[in-house]
Amino acid sequence: MNKIAPYAATVLSLGLTGCTVAAPAYEVEPIPGSIIYNGQPRTKLTKSPIGSTFSHEFRIDSSTKAIETYRIAPDRSLQLINRRIVRDWPMFGRDD
Repeated sequence: MNKIAPYAATVLSLGLTGCTVAAPAYEVEPIPGSIIYNGQPRTKLTKSPIGSTFSHEFRIDSSTKAIETYRIAPDRSLQLINRRIVRDWPMFGRDD
């Protein structure tokens, strides 16, 4: 009988007990102009399906536009999941 097998199983099981489901590497924080910048909106999107996404575009300044993507959470709150910044360069056009 192999004497290493019981020890390997013990080490493997101890290693797996330390595993947890990690949160995303980063979370997109709201900025001025974001729908949830001052907290969740008072009205909820009740007709949209949970998990559905939508985009929101707004200007940060005269030459910079933000395009944000939101997901509707199970409690009907909004989760900011992505932001894309598009700049208008005077001589070269947009950078998107």
